[in-house]
Amino acid sequence: MFQRMNKLVIQLPEVEYGDTNAVVAVQELLGGKFGVMTLFNNYMYQSFNFHGKVKLKPFYDLVASLTAEKIGHVELVATAINLLKKEGIPQGAPIQNTKNLSDIKSFITTAQTASPRDAMGLPWTSENINTSGNLVLDLQNNFFLECGARTQYMRVYEMTNHPVARELIAFLLVRGTAHIVAFAKAIEMATGVSIYKMLPIPNLEHKVIEETRKYEDLGLGYTLFTWNEIGDYTDITKIWKGKHPISGDQLIVKEGVPEESGMIPNLEDIPEGFAPGFGLEDFHAIAKRLLAKG
Repeated sequence: MFQRMNKLVIQLPEVEYGDTNAVVAVQELLGGKFGVMTLFNNYMYQSFNFHGKVKLKPFYDLVASLTAEKIGHVELVATAINLLKKEGIPQGAPIQNTKNLSDIKSFITTAQTASPRDAMGLPWTSENINTSGNLVLDLQNNFFLECGARTQYMRVYEMTNHPVARELIAFLLVRGTAHIVAFAKAIEMATGVSIYKMLPIPNLEHKVIEETRKYEDLGLGYTLFTWNEIGDYTDITKIWKGKHPISGDQLIVKEGVPEESGMIPNLEDIPEGFAPGFGLEDFHAIAKRLLAKG
């Protein structure tokens, strides 16, 4: 089971303006082939379907703990999209700037909020899930998924200078790189083959991006979390150990969740999107019913 906390995994900047063009690109990071929905669902179903959980517990613990982390990343990217969709012109057609976007459907059907679609507006599909039942094959799939995601983070970073998008991408880069290393170590543990010698990708250096440095300073580049407080999933220490292959930092496993977190923003009414669609009298009536006893 999962435990939910009313927090974001990081604090996103509070900005008064959006960027509809950036939304299109960031949607790919949510619902694209290498988006966080694909990462989350791969790890979740691999953990559900894992054979030999006792015999191969360190590998099960890895995909199970990353499942919990990735659902938080889905929430984070969706929240960033909601903030990026803060767009509007006081008079005339308030959301007219969206009509030429490739994902115009999301502005029509979701009232300027996130949706499980890619940058072209195509819906996310379960065809992106690989749960073969073969441990090594699944680990290799996960490694390439994280590499593909990281490449797209870098590209989208260069497409927008919006503070929300860049903060989001900086965090995803640091955590995604840690997950690349985790799966590379898991493959080496399972096969005895160093993936860095066999396939020396990707270039893991991302400190040229200024926004990533604070997350590296927090240790997020060399720390994995169990995402629970009761001693489960701690066998990832049998995989996540030794030194980071690039930075040389000691790899650390921490029980629980990261100490740093952010607040989930309160999305204001969007009159031009008819959301939530209640007038003042309706709001007072709802408040009265909520406060009523019994």
